[in-house]
Amino acid sequence: MHAVRDHCVWTQQIGHHDLVPYLVEESAELIDAVEGGPRAELREELGDLLWQVLFHAEIASRDPDDPFDIDDVAAGLTAKMVHRHPHVFGDATAATPEEVLVLWNAAKAAEKHERRSVLDGVSGRMPSLALAQKLVGKATQVGASPIPPAPEGDDVGSEEELGDALLALVARARGRGWDAERALRERLRVLEAAIRTAEQEAGA
Repeated sequence: MHAVRDHCVWTQQIGHHDLVPYLVEESAELIDAVEGGPRAELREELGDLLWQVLFHAEIASRDPDDPFDIDDVAAGLTAKMVHRHPHVFGDATAATPEEVLVLWNAAKAAEKHERRSVLDGVSGRMPSLALAQKLVGKATQVGASPIPPAPEGDDVGSEEELGDALLALVARARGRGWDAERALRERLRVLEAAIRTAEQEAGA
């Protein structure tokens, strides 16, 4: 990456913000590989996403005011993971996934002590269903109950009511341990396959 930054004229013009669309695209392609691609595709997409990390770190290493490089990124991640796994690297014990989550959240809260809201650190750029599921969890965490009741049957008379219905459906999914974003992605793949089949049959 260092050599590419030094000798590729396109790469030399790229900054952190310029990379964001590529990061979004590579993340989406990795998700596709995880959820339905062959192993070779998963390996390739992991590499593509890693390249984005290396690219950002190389750009950061040349910042005149606050430089850091990939070694700094890795060291920070290592320290964070050690701190958040006291049952692995310390004296704490956790026999169940729920107990691990308690330790993780406690460690995270200690790291982010400057945060004043459970919403601090939640990105509004998340896909809407994923963000809805995240916010439902945060609402539950603080005892808020903003989730509207789901309309009966097809009784949705406006776009606002449609939003309420979708939010209620996401809340129901979360309560059952389902991932609303993944569920819709998987059904969309089925729809894509149906569209391609219809196109093939129409062209036959």
